[in-house]
Amino acid sequence: MLLLVALSAILAPFIFLVLLRMSAKKGMFISALIVIALSSFVWGMKTDAIAASVLQGAHKTLTILFILFGAIVLLNTLRHTGAVNRINQGFRNISTDMRVQIVIVAFLFGALIEGAAGFGTPAAVTGPLMVALGFTPMAAAAIALIADSSAVSFGAVGTPIQVGLSNLPEAGLSFYQEIGAQIAFFDLFAGTFIPFILVVVLTVFFGKKKGWKDAMEMLPWTLFIGLTYTLSAFLYAVLFGHEFVAILASLTGLVVATFTAKKGFLLPKSSWQDALQEDFVVEEKASSMGLLTAWAPYLMIVGLLLITRIVPDVKNFTLNWVDLTWTNILGVDEITSKWQVLYSPGSVLVFAAVAAVVIQRKSLLNFSKAAKESIISMKDAALALAATLALVQVFTNSGMNANDLISMPQYIAQTLAGGFGSMWVLAAPFLGELGAFITGSATVSTLTFSPIQYSIAEETALAKDTILSLQVIGAAAGNMICVHNVVAAGAVVGLSGKEGDIIRKTIFPALLYGLLAGIAALFTAVLF
Repeated sequence: MLLLVALSAILAPFIFLVLLRMSAKKGMFISALIVIALSSFVWGMKTDAIAASVLQGAHKTLTILFILFGAIVLLNTLRHTGAVNRINQGFRNISTDMRVQIVIVAFLFGALIEGAAGFGTPAAVTGPLMVALGFTPMAAAAIALIADSSAVSFGAVGTPIQVGLSNLPEAGLSFYQEIGAQIAFFDLFAGTFIPFILVVVLTVFFGKKKGWKDAMEMLPWTLFIGLTYTLSAFLYAVLFGHEFVAILASLTGLVVATFTAKKGFLLPKSSWQDALQEDFVVEEKASSMGLLTAWAPYLMIVGLLLITRIVPDVKNFTLNWVDLTWTNILGVDEITSKWQVLYSPGSVLVFAAVAAVVIQRKSLLNFSKAAKESIISMKDAALALAATLALVQVFTNSGMNANDLISMPQYIAQTLAGGFGSMWVLAAPFLGELGAFITGSATVSTLTFSPIQYSIAEETALAKDTILSLQVIGAAAGNMICVHNVVAAGAVVGLSGKEGDIIRKTIFPALLYGLLAGIAALFTAVLF
């Protein structure tokens, strides 16, 4: 009975969004009501803790909406200035093949954004870029989410590892570096396949022929690029530690992918464009804007994100100057929602949008017009996110109850662990996915479940490094399906209300990625 109640936070969204195809606005509202009622009447969660958790969710909604606004207003501004057309011409000069474009834009450029920002920012940036290239909104949203996976293990300057594992006994720099190297090693057998998986999803779900043939001819090049990324990530993790793996590996991959795509190395001779929007018209007229000028806002984003996270004085300024953090909500200890406004990727995105009209010598009216369009487009996403995060925070804080029960996430983890024993290696990634699906964060998933994974490893005599690495990888895979990421990815491409359809496209790649990581760990344990 208690397990079913704990699982309600997972089952209800799955039933309403995926099976019944409700919009997130409606399905997550009903799900939140169910979880809140069960938390109160069955779990014994205190009324003030529930109320504080709902308010915590509302506050977190504002922080995510700010990032969404930044991503949408940047793209709309660049559309008005003509920079998007110039960027698209640049991509088409590399390759007109949409299968190549998704690897470069979604997987590699997305990994660069992930390494600098995290917070679900990559899908919010790469999704609209792909729509501008002619991809259907559904293809752009699904591909952006699936692509933002392998790099998530290392996230923004190593946050999922350094923060996610910070509550363990061995926590420390050498421990983080050891786990980082282990993650990168397992990802050689899992993350290497992500580019090919992206192509399969694109051709099978969105191509005119909807078959595997168009995907299979891309297998050599996608595996080559996937291995370039994961192998360089492994080398960087071993040589330099966990903090800059995503950034350095993505830059390496971008150089190799761009060069090989231009040369046609390992690529089919025909250009595949079967997923173009029906009414999409390629801009034939050459843009007068320089490519560097068009890309300047995105380059500025990467630079500013790195500076605000690496340079101590700048980081302290952005963390403390405009701080809208809500501490001890309704007087309930430990229920807090952070929002350091200047540190948020949203601030960087908005600044880049304003800077774009200056750099590209356009009127500020382009920004104001884009801002109005962006605010109007976010209404449904705001309602969906508010319900989603209310559910998430009640679920997460359910340990504050009168029945002396552990929290729902911990109850699920301990119950599942009891049934696997020494085969937990195969299950460990999926616990990480479960945490990310509910909380919407690879870092929070690892913070929540790493102590449990650690205890399971001790009880079953499994290698702790292996189990903790699989937790982080699984949490990264969960990034593809977590509801609030899906809501955000759908919102920026104009698909609010279609969240269930998006999850149906991303759920199998998410499960496959976790399975590949588990199999890699199992074979490694047997062989070594």
